[in-house]
Amino acid sequence: MPTPHALPDLALVSALLRNAARAEILPRAQSPDPRLKADGTWVTDADLAMQTRVQHELAALWPHIPLLGEEMSAEAQQQLMAKEAASPDGPGLWVLDPLDGTSNFSAGLPVFGPSLAWMQGGRVRLGVVVDVMRDEVFSAALSAGAFLNGQPLRVPATQVPLSKTIACIDFKRLSAPLATQLAMRPPYSSQRSIGSVALDWCWVAAGRFHLYLHGSQGLWDYAAGSLILSEAGGHGQTLAGEAVFNNTLEKRSAVCAGDAGLFAQWTQWLAANGGALD
Repeated sequence: MPTPHALPDLALVSALLRNAARAEILPRAQSPDPRLKADGTWVTDADLAMQTRVQHELAALWPHIPLLGEEMSAEAQQQLMAKEAASPDGPGLWVLDPLDGTSNFSAGLPVFGPSLAWMQGGRVRLGVVVDVMRDEVFSAALSAGAFLNGQPLRVPATQVPLSKTIACIDFKRLSAPLATQLAMRPPYSSQRSIGSVALDWCWVAAGRFHLYLHGSQGLWDYAAGSLILSEAGGHGQTLAGEAVFNNTLEKRSAVCAGDAGLFAQWTQWLAANGGALD
């Protein structure tokens, strides 16, 4: 067990999240029992049980690091972020999405999993995302690389031209002009949307998507995945050309690609074709 105030260990955090997902998410996949929250999104017993378990187990190992979970109240989340921002030399903050892809989980689509990041000093320093049904653990540590099931992960080199790429696009959160352009005259060959933001980032890092575009995602959705893509050698920014992570709770757009050349072409095309949110 780590000594009090020890820094989080990537391997230990990865094992903790994977084991918790096996115990709390996987057994509930056959009977998810979804219900709507006040904000119109879905929640299940798996979301709540996972958040409770992970929070308890992290506190047992690193009691000095608080946790911000998606299923907390907005007021509690804001208080935790304000405290973190005011203490750049403090212990940091865990950021957890206990079950990213709850809609998939509720419908029986086998693409979902938890996402956990450790933020400290205004940066994401560790990130872990678990693909529950594939038993894949994506992880990364700042300046130490990305990993898939413990093996080094680098974005595969590709010679695919932009016109032959596969893109992961979330249309419903884009401006109408941009969504129309992408639907009618896309620069890529085909598009997918898998319904899990955290895994979107990881699948770009693994080369399963060449391009990525999402109009609005929460901190718990992208914190771990954005670090994993960056450490794997991939590229990302907002539609406004800013870093996606900005140490706040505000929703952020994401434009990504694994290959530097494709990223440049993708961002240029978006800039020329209404690539800005209303």
